[in-house]
Amino acid sequence: MHLWLEDVLGERALDWVREQNAATVAKLTDTARFKELNEDIRAVLDADDRIPLIAWHGERVYNLWKDAVHKRGLWRRTTMDAYRSGDPGWELVLDLDALAAAEGENWVWQGATYLRTGPSGGDHRCLVALSRGGADASVVREFDLDTLEFVADGFALAEAKSSVSWIDEDAIFVGTDTGPGSLTSSGYPREVRRWTRGTPLAEAPVVFAGSADDVSVRITSDPSSDARRAIIRQATDFFNARRYLLIGDVPPVELDVPTDADVDIHREWLLIRVRTDWTAGAETHPAGTLLITRLDAYVSGERDLRVLFTPDPHTSLSYTAWTRTGLILVLLADVRSRLELLSYVDGDWHRTVLGDELGQTDVWNTNKDNDDQYLLLSSGFTLPPTLRLGTLGTAAPAVLRQGPAYFPADGLETRQFFATSADGTQIPYFVVGRPGAAPAPTLLSGYGGFEVSRVPAYNAIVGRGWLARGGTYVVANIRGGGEYGPAWHRAALRDQRPRAYEDFAAVATDLVARGITTRDQLGAEGGSNGGLLMGVMLTRYPDLFGAIVCAVPLLDMRRYHLLLAGASWMAEYGDPDNPADWAYLAQFSPYHNVRPAVPYPPTLITTSTRDDRVHPGHARKMVALLQEHDKDVTYYENIEGGHGGAADNTQLAYKWSLAFEFLWRTLTPQP
Repeated sequence: MHLWLEDVLGERALDWVREQNAATVAKLTDTARFKELNEDIRAVLDADDRIPLIAWHGERVYNLWKDAVHKRGLWRRTTMDAYRSGDPGWELVLDLDALAAAEGENWVWQGATYLRTGPSGGDHRCLVALSRGGADASVVREFDLDTLEFVADGFALAEAKSSVSWIDEDAIFVGTDTGPGSLTSSGYPREVRRWTRGTPLAEAPVVFAGSADDVSVRITSDPSSDARRAIIRQATDFFNARRYLLIGDVPPVELDVPTDADVDIHREWLLIRVRTDWTAGAETHPAGTLLITRLDAYVSGERDLRVLFTPDPHTSLSYTAWTRTGLILVLLADVRSRLELLSYVDGDWHRTVLGDELGQTDVWNTNKDNDDQYLLLSSGFTLPPTLRLGTLGTAAPAVLRQGPAYFPADGLETRQFFATSADGTQIPYFVVGRPGAAPAPTLLSGYGGFEVSRVPAYNAIVGRGWLARGGTYVVANIRGGGEYGPAWHRAALRDQRPRAYEDFAAVATDLVARGITTRDQLGAEGGSNGGLLMGVMLTRYPDLFGAIVCAVPLLDMRRYHLLLAGASWMAEYGDPDNPADWAYLAQFSPYHNVRPAVPYPPTLITTSTRDDRVHPGHARKMVALLQEHDKDVTYYENIEGGHGGAADNTQLAYKWSLAFEFLWRTLTPQP
């Protein structure tokens, strides 16, 4: 049904999109409230007093700055000393708006891959990735950081979902679309080549090739070693990969590590975080354990593994970050952050613990090529962000920048509750609101997939558009996420996926039972995998919600694996072509569970034409089906934006303003 809507740029499909967009714009944008919402959100996105977040490269720090004048962004740089002084004296590296205008392209910044040669090396070349309209696929072009110009006849790749990594100034590893057979069924590189400057890419020798059924193959150079060392990652599915160590021109050697483990190398160290119980030698390490050993010894067959972290029922490892000689662990204890700073001194690892006194804290960046400096970014639901600078082994990190408050937090409190899911599991969730107040319009947000954790963070968009106007905001930490480590994720994997939906429904029920809101005042919001969550709430739990906002969603679970990157997610959801898998997928696939006789809450579905990760056909077909059954559904499709749904701050503000206007109008109807 509705397969014609999968023709992304087909004229018939785009005519349908334009008609839907026109109706939505006429319906939602004609109020003073929408205009205020749009202006308020634009103001915070383009505010001049935002923290300019930075990342090290060489002796400089770089920043991409967007504002009302520079919608696509200014890529600029300064020194850390100048940044610390409060007067950065930014040097312009690249004006994205000027470049887009000169080339007649709708360029969106996708990052830069730097030539990194270690502490003594320069920083004079990089590979810049630019996408059209925010898509995942990008154009790659070599850029000179001395002359601040693109390199004539330098390394350049046509639009594709490429991966690149420098070998030296005259050679790179590259995975890209070089013709038939070069991509996997998921649309990512199947092979990596060693490309030497001045030679045709088609003649570059293949270093490694995977199979068409793999998710991807990529190679990453490691400048922390004097040897010409690189790691090849052959992703056989979303959560499993074989790793190969490549040194110089010697054939790659496979690392004997669990395929589902997270693996990292830095200098002499091999870091392994196991996702399932793993027996190595005489010891069994439980899922979520972090281990470290010397790489050379491990490759030689030794298994002297040192445990750096062991999970418990309340605490998990979120991620790690290297400095030059040390390591930072970011932990979650009942979804609240704790950092452990590890230094290797006199043959042992010594740690300093930073609790949640700084707020929810993440490692923003480290200067691992050169020294032990690190940047921490702390915030909370009502706590504006703070950027701190520290050096491993010295005093506590010092404040570099303090972000301003963009909405009044007086009377707002953040509380954590636990709801009981259908199988008795306790599901944590955060409520940001006014304790003791009457039941209020409430927006419940969730994700629940791919081991992604939802943690407290300052969101000026939600603050301006929802909290400041009297709403209550809730984040549910349902299974499928990573809040309690790999086991929390596995609990909602494949045929266990309904556990995530039961968790979200339990939180919705608990909010009403506690008197925080009512069913008619409760809205739900989610995007991508969270959009699938919203689709299930709409079709399986419609009596729990007064409104639903569903963004860039997966909704047709019968065909998702045939659309764009969908094949790469079969390890998460299952294979619809396998009858046993389709038997459970059919039970919750939103597109296949629309029931004409069942009343559904008003729903807003949004997506992007340029989303080349989750096909816009999911959203289009669901809307068409709901409309055929006379359901109250509103649709908006941004022509640009990629999977994020917006290519610049103007589009982002507009998208959120539509959502908030829809929610306020639906959850607080006027007489």
